[in-house]
Amino acid sequence: MALSSKGTALITGASSGIGAVYADRLARQGYDLILVARSQARLNALASHLSDETGRTVEVVAADLTNKVDSLRVEQILRSDASITLLVNNAGVGGVMPLLASPVDDMDTMINLNVTALMRLAYAAVPGFVARGSGTVINIASIVAIAPEILNGVYGGTKAFVLALSQSMQHELADKGVRIQAVLPGATATDFWSEAGNPVENLPKEIVMSAEDMVDAALVGLAAGEVVTIPGLHDGSQWDRYEAQRRTLSGLFGNCAAAPRYR
Repeated sequence: MALSSKGTALITGASSGIGAVYADRLARQGYDLILVARSQARLNALASHLSDETGRTVEVVAADLTNKVDSLRVEQILRSDASITLLVNNAGVGGVMPLLASPVDDMDTMINLNVTALMRLAYAAVPGFVARGSGTVINIASIVAIAPEILNGVYGGTKAFVLALSQSMQHELADKGVRIQAVLPGATATDFWSEAGNPVENLPKEIVMSAEDMVDAALVGLAAGEVVTIPGLHDGSQWDRYEAQRRTLSGLFGNCAAAPRYR
C-alpha cells in the first residue's frame, strides 16, 4: 500500500552519492521528488528506478547550479511549487589540495556552487515555507566547517558558511514552523574524493562512512529535532558542550573597551 504523501522533496546533487541516497530514503518515507543534477541520463535512470520501486512521482531537472540561468530555473520551481515541503541542499564540490596548489578559478567555482547557489535556493524556498507555516531545509555541510585545517581552506570556508547560515536560519525561523538542519559528514564513500583529486580508496577505511549510513543517521537526527547532525561523532554530548561554550562566548564579545591584554 502506498504511503500518504508528505509533499515533495527537492534534492540537489541528486544523481549519485549522498543525494541519490536521500532520494531513495525520502521516496520510501512518502515524499514525491524533484531531482536536480547536471546529468540528464543519470537523473532519468534514478527517477525510473525510484518510481518503479516506491510508486512516488519523480520529476527530474537537469541543471548546472553554477550556471545562473539554470540556478534561476530551479529557484523558480521552489518559489512556485507549493507542494514542496523539503529542500535538500546537497549539491557541492570539494577541494583536497593545499590552497597554493589550487587554481583560483576552481576556488571561485566552488564558492559559486557551495555558497551562492545553496544560499539562493534557501532564499527561494523559505518564504513559501513561512507562508504555509511548515517546511524543512536540510543543508549538507561538512566536518571541515569546524575543522578547516583538515582539507582545502576555501572548501572549509564554504562549509563554515553553510553551518553559520543554517544556525542563523534556525534562529530566525524556528517560531515560524520551518525546520533547519545542517548535516556535517566526515569522509563519505562517494565520487566527491575522486572528483577532488584524491580517490576515497586512499583514505583509511576506519574513517570512511558509506553514503547510506551517513544519510540514514542524518535522517534520524532530523527526526530527533537536531539543528546540527554529525553522523560520525559518537558522543553527542561533546557537540552539545562545544555549542554551549560557543553561545557563552558569543555573549562576551561586545565591550566598549579593549581587553586588558591589548593595552
